[in-house]
Amino acid sequence: MKPSLWSLPILFLVADATIAAEKAKPLYISPIVTAQTPGHAVSMDVDLKGSRSLFLVVDETGDGYGCDWADWIEPRLVGPKGTLKLTDLKWKAAFAGWGSVKMNRSAGGQPMIVNGKPVANGIGTHAPSTIIYDVPEGYHRLVAGGGLDQGGVGQQGGKTSSVRFLVFNEKPGAGNSATGEETEVPVERFVVPEDLEVTVWAQSPLFRNPTNMDFDHHGRAWVAEGVNYRGARRDGEGDRIMVVEDTDGDGKADKSHVFVQEKALQSPLGVAVFDNVVVVSQPPDLLVYTDVDRNQVFDPAKDKREVLLTGFNGKNHDHSLHSVVAGPDGKWYFNQGNMGAQFTDRSNKTFRIGSPYSMRQIAGHKSDDGHVYLGGFSVRMNPDGSHCEIIGHNYRNSYEQIITSLGDLFQNDNDDPPACRTSWVMEYGNAGFASNDGLRSWGADRRPGQDTPTAEWRQDDPGSMPPGDVYGGGAPTGITFYENGALPERYNGLLLSCESAKNVIFGYQPELQEAGFKMERTEFMTSNPERKWAGADFKGRSNRDINTWFRPADVTVGPDGAIYVADWFDPRVGGHGTSDRTLSGTIYRVAPKGFKPVVPKLNLNTQTGQIAALRSPAINTRYLGFSRLKEAGEESIVPLVQLAKDSNPYVAARAIWILAQLGGTAERALSMLLEAEFKGGGTPQTRIVAFRAFRRANHPGMMDLARRLAGDPSPAVRREVAFYLRNEEANPSVVSILVELAKRYDGKDRTYLEAFGTGATGKEAAVYAALVKDTKSSDWNKATAGAVWRLMTAAAIPALQERVFNRKLPVADRSQALEAIAFVRSGSAANAMVDVANLTQEKELADRAAFWVKWNNDRWWKSYKPADKLKGGNTKQKLVSVVIPEEQGPSKLPSVAEILKLKGDATRGKAVAGRCISCHVIGDLGLDVGPNLTGFGKRFPADVVARAIVEPSAEISLGFEGQHLRTHKDELDIMGVVLADGDPVIIRSMGGITQSIPASDLKSRQPMKRSLMLSADQLGLTAQDVADVVEYLRSPEE
Repeated sequence: MKPSLWSLPILFLVADATIAAEKAKPLYISPIVTAQTPGHAVSMDVDLKGSRSLFLVVDETGDGYGCDWADWIEPRLVGPKGTLKLTDLKWKAAFAGWGSVKMNRSAGGQPMIVNGKPVANGIGTHAPSTIIYDVPEGYHRLVAGGGLDQGGVGQQGGKTSSVRFLVFNEKPGAGNSATGEETEVPVERFVVPEDLEVTVWAQSPLFRNPTNMDFDHHGRAWVAEGVNYRGARRDGEGDRIMVVEDTDGDGKADKSHVFVQEKALQSPLGVAVFDNVVVVSQPPDLLVYTDVDRNQVFDPAKDKREVLLTGFNGKNHDHSLHSVVAGPDGKWYFNQGNMGAQFTDRSNKTFRIGSPYSMRQIAGHKSDDGHVYLGGFSVRMNPDGSHCEIIGHNYRNSYEQIITSLGDLFQNDNDDPPACRTSWVMEYGNAGFASNDGLRSWGADRRPGQDTPTAEWRQDDPGSMPPGDVYGGGAPTGITFYENGALPERYNGLLLSCESAKNVIFGYQPELQEAGFKMERTEFMTSNPERKWAGADFKGRSNRDINTWFRPADVTVGPDGAIYVADWFDPRVGGHGTSDRTLSGTIYRVAPKGFKPVVPKLNLNTQTGQIAALRSPAINTRYLGFSRLKEAGEESIVPLVQLAKDSNPYVAARAIWILAQLGGTAERALSMLLEAEFKGGGTPQTRIVAFRAFRRANHPGMMDLARRLAGDPSPAVRREVAFYLRNEEANPSVVSILVELAKRYDGKDRTYLEAFGTGATGKEAAVYAALVKDTKSSDWNKATAGAVWRLMTAAAIPALQERVFNRKLPVADRSQALEAIAFVRSGSAANAMVDVANLTQEKELADRAAFWVKWNNDRWWKSYKPADKLKGGNTKQKLVSVVIPEEQGPSKLPSVAEILKLKGDATRGKAVAGRCISCHVIGDLGLDVGPNLTGFGKRFPADVVARAIVEPSAEISLGFEGQHLRTHKDELDIMGVVLADGDPVIIRSMGGITQSIPASDLKSRQPMKRSLMLSADQLGLTAQDVADVVEYLRSPEE
């Protein structure tokens, strides 16, 4: 790294090394400007002597996100060098709460008009807003006006427009007292269990916009900031990793400083601290900083910066690289959202992971380990970046994951429609968000009658892991697992998941249930017990209630044993939107009432200190104990054997993992300790931990142990055996164990069945042959029939077809066999399904078989074209042209401002909105071609809603960008949203028309520069119609 690349950041760090809790003072504050202010404007003449920077701020005055269009009128710098228009200078950064900051135009892109008079020279924006300039030498006054733009005043009679103009010469502190802005949710607003309390541990300006945090073993919080989240770019020097600490021991942080700030850091979503090693998740890289001199300030002249791994797509994108945590096995774990990745680990093994969402060019390609991975994924690896394993995949965007001391991985996953989930991650599990070939979204494969959660997580398909708790709309973020610490013992085993859209930390205490977990959701901490949600991507309302501004970004357990929650704090969440100009954030502590924090002083050079570190409530502190105890070898055996007897099963488990890796005497001691467990005594979780620990240690007797535990009474123990066998060859020993596992399937436990299928990966035909040997298809029991359904092997097709035609079998068994055929990717399966459709005399069965033939004709049976073999030929619908007409000439409707002066009628609006359901879902009606409009009017100001109707092409929602396809054969033009890329291309058009176009028939494909939605003019709507629809979409009835 060239020193010149670091000079500016280091100068910044020196200048800003310690941040005290002081706030910048404004040089100027205007009175509140409203439609009643004379001229709708104020004038200002501000002294800038000695100022090197200029911050122009527009505050929304705390009355919520309204029609706060604002203009800086004829802003100019004055001094000995004369007069310089700000519009002739380039700003360093600019942010607007809606629309964008524009030179000589309003935030909405129209000419600036203040009180009916045009403004030829100025800057248009929308509160909350900040614009940053460098002040050239020779200028020391700012002369300007500040006014309300007609774009806002013209709406709703101007009643919702109110702003205040402020001028600073340094960065405005988050939550500047001069503005009167709220900067945190007061602790008395929170509801937690009665024996706990919420206190503020740290708050801005000690840090800004926290995205993730970790605690080191000294009790310092390391906070990743997201000031430059998405397109904001509010700090030209890049985002920061802050170190926040309580220096006087009074239980509240009082000091912070910058560890590192780089232009390369753009809203990093993960930070982890292991002594003096700091790991930052910043796509495309997983960065490791080593603080050699241990002063908590990165200095490239002394310290080390290393790109541990690279190739993760999605810089400054939520669906990208997330935080690292250390597992009880000494491995590091991290996850990535479905922006995809192509990375090579330090063992020179390359992973290729794409999906229909991103990196389609490698979607469905095998990685070097021989497996196909899709979408979001979880990784387990050595701390040096070697021997990476993908241990779960096909997520949408799991923001964070947590591994327990027992070795169980839990995650939450952000949804697209309302199907967020909190899940236990089956090892190697496929969550089902994309098709297995990586070409189709779940929407393209949604079958008739499936509800959203079932379709999105493919719960009717073999090969998809159970999704856990699917709770609907939301925006889940950080997650942690409490095992021991300052809270009463009843909280041990508490899974905590941040739900930022619903202003809550969900609590679960997962309990083993068959092979999986029972997860009952509670609200552990919430600022909104009435559940009146707002400012989110699902049904809500306009957001003026501070109870809804609690946006938990992360939750973790500190080394003092308390729970800490980092609040992003914003009226808006989701859709890449932010509205909090103050960049505020707060870290709350949840602990027993009257809690006095004590952070143990650990001497990691002593065995006592190492054991204390291993016992720590803080997950990454435990890693320090693990690594040093393992390094000490046999000297650690005695205290570890003692620790393995601890009454807390999580603490005891931590010792087991290390003992298994010490070999020799330690391994024998562990075997003796666990002998009762392996004989079936004790708890299943202890046997699971022991098996996992020996497996991670590459114990030479693993196959014998697997054979022994294949008969364990606990299905949870047996599923671990299945996971172990996934990468083993199909030798007789492995196959016999898998058959034993299959025979013990109870016919109901989906988790167990999926575990069995995972273990049989690559060995399906051999396992099938051994499983059904000497057994007629008509004599299969539920265990065998279920196992065959999950195996998806062509070897089973003749027997499955026999079961379908066997009228002596129950209908449910025959239907299961038919569905099993449908998921086998072979010509024999396609032909068997055609035979059922053509030959059976049972109409319901024949119709179902015909459905599967047509369904798979463009999917995994496309090379066999089975639909052509159906009686009567392929009745597949002929391709039709679907063209969205362009608008002819300018709109005949008045401006949005004029439309919103009309009084809307919600009842009439509901009737008019009926024209929209051919493309949009509203409530329980409509088709999902375009964005779901349920709650849309409540999430956004009236002007945004009206403009979306009048000018749909002005802003097109993410994921609904149109494509214009043209075919070779008939030269048809088809416009719509592409649901699946590949062969064929699947496109959905207006009216829900879904068509499959063979790649060979695709002549051209162009992205559309306009919306697929017809404008108000094209729909024949009058100005009154638009006003009525806006009123309906914003009404409680909708």
